[in-house]
Amino acid sequence: MKVFYDKDADMSLLRDQQVAVIGYGSQGHAHALNLKDSGINVVVGLREGGESWQKAASAGLEVTTMEKAAAAADLVILLIPDETIGRVYREVIEPAMREGTTLAFAHGFNIHYGQVIPRKDLDVVMIAPKAPGHTVRATYREGGGVPGLIAVAQDKSGRARDVALAYATAIGCGRSGVIETNFREETETDLFGEQAVLCGGTVELIKAGFDTLVEAGYAPEMAYFECLHELKLIVDLIYEGGIGTMNYGISNNAEFGEYLTGPRIVTHDTRAAMKAVLESIQTGEYAKSFILESQAGGPTLQSRRRLTAAHPIEVVGAKLRDMMPWIRKAALVDKARN
Repeated sequence: MKVFYDKDADMSLLRDQQVAVIGYGSQGHAHALNLKDSGINVVVGLREGGESWQKAASAGLEVTTMEKAAAAADLVILLIPDETIGRVYREVIEPAMREGTTLAFAHGFNIHYGQVIPRKDLDVVMIAPKAPGHTVRATYREGGGVPGLIAVAQDKSGRARDVALAYATAIGCGRSGVIETNFREETETDLFGEQAVLCGGTVELIKAGFDTLVEAGYAPEMAYFECLHELKLIVDLIYEGGIGTMNYGISNNAEFGEYLTGPRIVTHDTRAAMKAVLESIQTGEYAKSFILESQAGGPTLQSRRRLTAAHPIEVVGAKLRDMMPWIRKAALVDKARN
């Protein structure tokens, strides 16, 4: 596996280019601001009158409509929600783009599952930072960068990979390392990680632990600290040096409990369920479900958000976090600005 760094990128490929960042959400605001700070000509393309327009303008970025941004750009990156990319590409972006433009994504979903069928005259690449956008921005501002992935789906010009690497460097990924992959591998591993471990698996484990303690008569506040609050402390140790560093940093009692009890929670059935989840991603069944959910207006998504917001762990957690103002002071997410 080859890892690329800043020194491997030819930034001249972007210096005289116009980059259009379509969208100003988590990834969109980070890419646009990091590109601007790296000296790249960038414009943000948004729906006219949308709530993000003023946020982007207030951040000192040039803002225009998606159509105008795409028409003037040498590179267009689509950083709007996955479920809207296909329609926006077909209706707005594709008709506006000039021949030979580079079309870029930060996730392979729409290319891998055929929601976007790019024109043959385009270079099609992916630049995927391995972190949420707020972390991409915060790390860049601190002088660092998050690792990133690049991939090429279509190389009309013969320099698509080099352009993708220059872009990854401009948003800070070259500071820590850029790995080349492909759209299928990035999409399927990303979806699996989110569903089985990082989001789906972790959230359900947290709620199940909280519910178990509360149902056994323990105070909700105690359950919150043990099953949610302290998770960050453990993850920080793992992030810093892997599982070994985490085990070095905890007590022998906690480590012994890890070995004894972990396999009782993540059982053979759990692993079988993980394999089934991966299969549904590989076959496209998950993608089909998500696309149909989006076309219906997101009823399951909306109802689950309401249920999660009403869960006791969220209610007690909000009260406890009010006792810890330093958490807000160091917050990565500021909904008023991005």
